[in-house]
Amino acid sequence: MGDSSRSLIRCGIVLAAGDGRRLRSFVRRLRGDDLPKQYVDFSGTGSMLDHTFRRAETLIAPQRLFTVVSRDHFEYPEVWRQLADRPGGRVVVQPENKETGPGVLLPLAHLSARYPDAAVVVFPSDHYLAEEDVFMAHVDMACRVVERRPGRMVLLGVEPTAPETDYGYILPGRPAHHPALTELHHVAGFIEKPEADHAEALVQRGGLWNTFVMVFRAKTMWNFVREAAPELSGAFQRIAGAIGTRGERSVVDEVYHRLEPLNFSRTFLHRLPAHRRPSLTVLPVRGVAWSDCGAEPRIMTAMRVREPLAQPLCA
Repeated sequence: MGDSSRSLIRCGIVLAAGDGRRLRSFVRRLRGDDLPKQYVDFSGTGSMLDHTFRRAETLIAPQRLFTVVSRDHFEYPEVWRQLADRPGGRVVVQPENKETGPGVLLPLAHLSARYPDAAVVVFPSDHYLAEEDVFMAHVDMACRVVERRPGRMVLLGVEPTAPETDYGYILPGRPAHHPALTELHHVAGFIEKPEADHAEALVQRGGLWNTFVMVFRAKTMWNFVREAAPELSGAFQRIAGAIGTRGERSVVDEVYHRLEPLNFSRTFLHRLPAHRRPSLTVLPVRGVAWSDCGAEPRIMTAMRVREPLAQPLCA
């Protein structure tokens, strides 16, 4: 299925700017350095970033995939190697990691400068997935929702296999009444890292693990950011105006120097259930083994040899 069958261009953001602090001691024992976890080849089949690129490119062409990294990552030869083949202008460099808020908005500014009305998929780069083709088929369905209804934003929530206390949960609310997706629901709320008893109750109530994989229209997101955080919006509009100019790096450096770390979920996602636009919905993903690889036991799962991806859903 090519782009000619859709009215919108699909773009992607790969989040690779994290420092991997929770796994730093494990990586140091394994490798003897502090390479952030997304670049580490734990399984012998490529790093988690490599796998993220392969998954994303079953749906989105490489020239429309924008990867955000931090400047100090380039101290490691592996980072240069893994990013060397990315298309020009598609690796977006932060002066430093300021959490997921700027981590999403900086590549979104670059993406919007080229594709202002795109449907955008956000891919964290530190996830383990077994049934990757099944998961990406759900991403494709989420894209179709957003392409048809620009005021919608779709989160992918994985059906839990256990009452995990170290994950965030999405609480599905009323049905979203989409003609082709009966399981699409509005989001009733979020619960972050619940206690064991609470996690068990959330699983019983149909709570879903929050993958932070989300789909939205670029213009719709910017409109919400302007409303929810006008000063932050202004700062990134300034960056947007400097993209492609000689002063781009100095503007980005200045803006980041003044920025406080900002979590995208707490600042934006958690406020969306009360808003009409974008209307926040969740698409459940069932029968998929998923992990955010945020702790040593979960990394041990990711070390298993993975099966190759299915054929791309689109060119």
